[in-house]
Amino acid sequence: MDTKNIIIVGAAGRDFHNFNTYYRNNEAYRVVAFTAAQIPDIDGRRYPAELAGELYPEGIPIYAQDQLPELIQTHQVDECVFAYSDIHYEEVMATSAIVNAAGADFTLLGPKRTMLKSNKPVISVCAVRTGTGKSQTSRKIIETLMAHDLKVVAIRHPMPYGDLNAQRVQRFATVDDLKKHHCTIEEMEEYEPHVARGNIVYAGVDYEEILAAAENDPDGCDVILWDGGNNDFSFIEPDLAVTVLDPHRPGHELTYYPGEVCLRTTDVAIINKVDSAGRKLFKSWKRTSSGPTRTV
Repeated sequence: MDTKNIIIVGAAGRDFHNFNTYYRNNEAYRVVAFTAAQIPDIDGRRYPAELAGELYPEGIPIYAQDQLPELIQTHQVDECVFAYSDIHYEEVMATSAIVNAAGADFTLLGPKRTMLKSNKPVISVCAVRTGTGKSQTSRKIIETLMAHDLKVVAIRHPMPYGDLNAQRVQRFATVDDLKKHHCTIEEMEEYEPHVARGNIVYAGVDYEEILAAAENDPDGCDVILWDGGNNDFSFIEPDLAVTVLDPHRPGHELTYYPGEVCLRTTDVAIINKVDSAGRKLFKSWKRTSSGPTRTV
C-alpha cells in the first residue's frame, strides 16, 4: 500500500495531539509538515524528533499556513488534516477550497480517532466558543468534587509556546512551578487559579504521557477533569461531558468549528452569563440555538 503524504493544518495544539494519537506510529501515512496559525512565532520551527517518534528521526518542519498551496505541490501531498479550533465554518471551508484546488483531500479527524481512554472517571468541560467561561465552570466543578473528598486532577488543553520537548509533560502544583516552566501570561492566567486552590494541573504536548502521569499523580487522583481550550472537543473520552454556551453570541454554537461537535456530544449544556445577557437577548438566543443535549 502506498504511503499517503499528509500536512496537518494547525495552531500548536490539536494538530500535535492528532499527530501523536493517530499518525506518529502509523506507517500508512507520512506527515511531511505542520502549518501554523493563531500562535505567533511557531512557524519556522520543527516538531522535535524526540516527540515525533522513530518514523521521523529529523522531526517535522512547521510552516506558516499561507504556504499551503506551495507545500502541497512541493511534497506531493495527498491529504491535509485541519486541526485547530474556534474557526467560523466559512473559514474552514475556504481552507478546504485552497487545499482541494492545490490537488489534495481535506480531512477533519473526529473524537473516535483522537480521544484517549482513561482508567479514571473523566469530566470534560468544553464550550461552543472561546471566552464562554469554561475555566470558571471547571473550577466550580472541582470545588464541588473536592467538597465530597475527591482528589481531582485537571488536564488543560495545550498552550505549548516554548520548547516543545521541554514542555512534553508539565505538572503544576505551586505558583513556583509556573515560573519553573517559563509560563506565558496567558498560561499563568489559566493555571494559577487552579494551583492557588490546591489543585494539580497537567498540560504540555504529549497527552498520552500527560494522562498517564495524571492518573498516577503522586498526590493521588480520583477524578480527571478536562479543562478545554477555545471550543475544541476533549482529548480524553469523558464519562460526563459539559459544554458551556454564551447567550451574548446566539447562533455561534452552530457556526464555529468544532463547537457544534461539543454541543452535539454533550451530556450537560450550561448557559453562562445569563445575568448579563438580559431577557431580550436570552430569548433571541433560545430562538436561534438548538442542540441534541440531555440536560440544560
